[in-house]
Amino acid sequence: MSLSGPTIAELMAGCTRSAVHLEMRDQYGVTAEADDFRAWLETGQLDTDPRSPGWAPWVDLVSHTVARGVAVRRARIVSEPVSDYIRYEHASTIVNVHAGEQVRWLPRLRASDISLPGNDFWLFDDQVIRWGYFSGNGAMVGHEISESPTAVKLCTEAFDTVWSRAIPHDQYQID
Repeated sequence: MSLSGPTIAELMAGCTRSAVHLEMRDQYGVTAEADDFRAWLETGQLDTDPRSPGWAPWVDLVSHTVARGVAVRRARIVSEPVSDYIRYEHASTIVNVHAGEQVRWLPRLRASDISLPGNDFWLFDDQVIRWGYFSGNGAMVGHEISESPTAVKLCTEAFDTVWSRAIPHDQYQID
């Protein structure tokens, strides 16, 4: 496990066909978004400006990747009723979609019979996995790169199954 190694941006830059991301937690405690999440909880205000300093690097990365013909897809498995964090994430996903990501949501109760890996991951061109490791409270504790054929097969099949069952972002309603 490491906090070094190739970044998502570096892995996306080398990608030629697809970059898929599976998120399976109901709460993340990522330092970079902590202030924004807290402000949203307190005020209901959210940064959804794709040109803002918080979003511009991601929007640029994804939009350039998609412009090269790479499909960027993100699927989220969520418990319902959703957590405050998932409400926050859902509200901000408009920026991901603006950048060119395809995003879908799968209620956890529809995932019971899917073989899922134990951790969130990015999978690039069905060859390289970047595992994301989080603490119990959702803080990033590290990541690891794998090209294990067995792990790649698991991630590919898991993502494809989740994707086929999941609800497109514009159709997934949060009460």
